[in-house]
Amino acid sequence: MSALIVFVVAYMAVTITIGLVAARRVHSSRDYMIAGRSLPLYMNVATVFATWFGAETVLSVSATFAKDGLSGIPGDPFGASVCLVLAALLFARLFYRMNLLTIGDFYKQRYGKGVEVITSLAIVASYLGWTSAQMTALGLVIYVLSGGALALNHAILIGAGIVLVYTIFGGMWSVAFTDLFQTIVILVGLTLVAILVGDLAGGATKVISQAAADGKLNFFPSDSAGWWAMAGAFFAFAFGSIPQQDVFQRMTSAKDEKTAVRGTVIGALIYFCFAFVPIFIAYAALVTDPSLGKLFASEDAREIQRVLPDLVLGKMPLWAQVMFFGALLSAILSTASGALLAPTSLFTENVLRPFVPHMSDRQFLLTLRIILVTFTACALLFALNSTSTMYQMVQNAYNVTLAGAFVPLVAGAYWKRATTQGALFSAVGGVLTWLVAQNVAADAMVPPNLIGLFASIILMFAGSLAPQVIRNQGHPIPKG
Repeated sequence: MSALIVFVVAYMAVTITIGLVAARRVHSSRDYMIAGRSLPLYMNVATVFATWFGAETVLSVSATFAKDGLSGIPGDPFGASVCLVLAALLFARLFYRMNLLTIGDFYKQRYGKGVEVITSLAIVASYLGWTSAQMTALGLVIYVLSGGALALNHAILIGAGIVLVYTIFGGMWSVAFTDLFQTIVILVGLTLVAILVGDLAGGATKVISQAAADGKLNFFPSDSAGWWAMAGAFFAFAFGSIPQQDVFQRMTSAKDEKTAVRGTVIGALIYFCFAFVPIFIAYAALVTDPSLGKLFASEDAREIQRVLPDLVLGKMPLWAQVMFFGALLSAILSTASGALLAPTSLFTENVLRPFVPHMSDRQFLLTLRIILVTFTACALLFALNSTSTMYQMVQNAYNVTLAGAFVPLVAGAYWKRATTQGALFSAVGGVLTWLVAQNVAADAMVPPNLIGLFASIILMFAGSLAPQVIRNQGHPIPKG
């Protein structure tokens, strides 16, 4: 264990060093937020891949599959991959040509300041769950490696501090360079571990056959209630994660719009294919050591996320432990840094700046870093007080934007008659409807997030076509 801890400490030091070296490229807020719009295709692909390939993919989605099968994970990787493809095909060129700094700038240009602030607040709020999931995962890794010497909450604090150090100085440049390094480690490390675990389980054919025999490969539900539940989980990711600053930020940091489209689609395809590697590893782990299934009975839902770490530490040689934890740390760090930067950029630019319009770029850059520390503290509080799995935390996060930001985005881009009044009704009414349904009819056949989405659609049409009590403040999106 001591040799493994030495490796982990060294790996963290290398990552921080890369992030701090990349910080030398930051000369303006534009550099900090979107890397000066200069990333080549290979770096853009790496950053897009890292958008999703985080803690929940390696630990939580894989463990959820081991417990519930494909029917338990319609959101990720299926909905998550669809999100990236839709974002690339429907919005990448549009965002690039509009020369936006944040996704909140779209709402400002299309609908005015009121909608800008409201939708940006909804998007920022959604990041609490997403960012907290990454912090929880990083803390879980440190906790496992310490052999329980550190309390889980203390480990989460340490992990958050590590990500904060290199993100606060380098912004998107640090995210891009560390993503490239970490993506290579992920692809190589998890592939080697998958081969080794598959051999321990008797071969890939045996693992897949066992999963099929246990009903884990049954994707489609057998009743209407199951179909509605699947739709709710799928659309939370596929639609709810499109109006997200980290997707926007990584997509538009490309050097040109052609690279933005290609890089996002390629990143999505690589993600979808490679997401099944940790899923395979997790089920092979259960085939190898059925006793790991006892973790599913724990009252703390987070316990199932220990399936892979426990197997690797208990059954693997040192080199495999190094490869696994290197890949796992890479996945967490690459996603966590972006998850901190995205809401920071959005809040500073689209919630705070409208009320303090005359900040110099230097003042704005300082404010970004202050907000980054503040948001990290908020996400830490959320992480320390949640017992949900990372998959649940992420899905709940995207329900906010599914109900409050997705419809105004699509309507603003593709419906000329969409108005400020319609967008306000849609954003506020969609979120309120979802919250009411969540508290009153959480177990209804139609999931609360879909009820919120339906309300958002209806209110967009009703608000835009009705007499305009609220003056239209935005401008139609120019063509070409």
